[in-house]
Amino acid sequence: MLKYYARTFLPWILLAVVSGFDDRAGAVTGLVAALALLAQDLRRGHRADSLILEVSTSVFMAALTGLAFTISGSPVLDYGASLAIGWLGVTAWGTLLLGRPFTEGIARRQVSAEIAATELFGKINRVITGVWAAGFTVMAVVLGCVQHWAPDATALLVAVKIAGFTVPAVFTARYPEIARRRHFARLGLPLPEMPATAAPGPSPR
Repeated sequence: MLKYYARTFLPWILLAVVSGFDDRAGAVTGLVAALALLAQDLRRGHRADSLILEVSTSVFMAALTGLAFTISGSPVLDYGASLAIGWLGVTAWGTLLLGRPFTEGIARRQVSAEIAATELFGKINRVITGVWAAGFTVMAVVLGCVQHWAPDATALLVAVKIAGFTVPAVFTARYPEIARRRHFARLGLPLPEMPATAAPGPSPR
């Protein structure tokens, strides 16, 4: 499943890397990548609820590109990294408030419709989305502080970004199986095997 998250966050990674050399180039690169991925997913017929993050990413990249070309040298661009991650945080929290955790849409691509309809599947994704939302929020605040007090500390900025994405990613990889084991242990049932092509989640009962 992690390859789907890596793909989803590709525009943000490109933005972070290219913006280190040029704000405009970074914004355009992020926008092109976001639109290309969104178009590809739409052609594949993915459900709307699985594209929330892609749509949100495209909106942000379009706004950032417009700002970069219309207000060149804007001080807002100095906080581009923290604003970008903050936008991801707002998106993640918003999907939780709407009852549509963004990780659920991604996870549906990896499991059967029967598994996706279970209560455990929804619970697992609410927890995972909450961890991503909290991680984005903390990362945005820390990046904002670093960009304000030590804008030239490139190594520190990179370290914060790596940690901010790695911790939720590791949790995403491990938590579903832990949740499954707890769920079936609580029910006093043996843990069913998952199909080799499916992501961890509840098995049909």
